[in-house]
Amino acid sequence: MSLTDIGKVCLFSEMSGVLMANGMPAANVRLVRTAKWQSEHQDETTTDADGRFHFPEMTERTVAKFLPMEFVASQKVVAFYEDTEIRIWGGVKRTPEANAEAKGEALNVTCELTAEENYIEVSGGLIYSRCTWDVEPDPSKRHIWENF
Repeated sequence: MSLTDIGKVCLFSEMSGVLMANGMPAANVRLVRTAKWQSEHQDETTTDADGRFHFPEMTERTVAKFLPMEFVASQKVVAFYEDTEIRIWGGVKRTPEANAEAKGEALNVTCELTAEENYIEVSGGLIYSRCTWDVEPDPSKRHIWENF
């Protein structure tokens, strides 16, 4: 860890991917990404002609990182496609380390605007997404609630 990393928490890992619509690359689609922990952060990008996009790592600096408290950052990515707002990613990040959404690997996704949102648990966080990426989900804990 360098001095520039002191007090830094990762709210949303660097994300690269391809946005598709009906199986075809979705060009020139505006994507807005939002993350919130202690304060809200937002950035945006636009897909290229091949539907590709990239977001840099989104971080926040805080002394709270060193306090005994739970880390829970909300995450959302919305696509503005053909006059429609479509959530392609919504979730909760439970660890302040980068790349927790892909268990330490780079977060490279393929997102299909017409797909149903799927639920996945990764690194203790819950993600509802229209995207797929190379990650092994956490073991399901749903069976715990079935007995209540």
